[in-house]
Amino acid sequence: MGLFGMALSYLLFSLLHFCQFVMALVVIGLYGTDLDRARKAHVYADGKWVYAVVVGSLSALTSILYFIPFILRFALVPAWSLVIFILWCAVFGIFGKMYIHENPEGNGDITRMKNAVWIDLVNLLLWFVGTVFGAAYWWAHKERHSRFTGRATLGRNASTRTSSAWRA
Repeated sequence: MGLFGMALSYLLFSLLHFCQFVMALVVIGLYGTDLDRARKAHVYADGKWVYAVVVGSLSALTSILYFIPFILRFALVPAWSLVIFILWCAVFGIFGKMYIHENPEGNGDITRMKNAVWIDLVNLLLWFVGTVFGAAYWWAHKERHSRFTGRATLGRNASTRTSSAWRA
């Protein structure tokens, strides 16, 4: 089959999922730094940072799973992508409120977290695009059956509407 035998849609989805995977790893690294620092100092880990790392981990695992070609045809894929998108909305909201208007005043940790907020926004947008295009892909490639009995499988461009010529 080779690289040139693959469908363009699969290649574009693979590129999108690769970007989602890389950005999820970036978030894990940015927020994991503070979690590791808290662990070494024997203090509690803030739940907000744990939540961000969990969302990043779920995103990374999901994007790896989405590399499997036939997986995108399942109806749950856009629904799960929507869940991940909503989780990223929460991460961006939490850390955006904390750091967007914060003045770093030379503090490298605050500067890092301000940058992390924008990485969160990129993740949010990537998962939004993945959700919308995943739903469109599923809708275009779902298996269709005839209207009355449900036994006949219709072609890709077939409609289940009756023709006006057959109406009495």
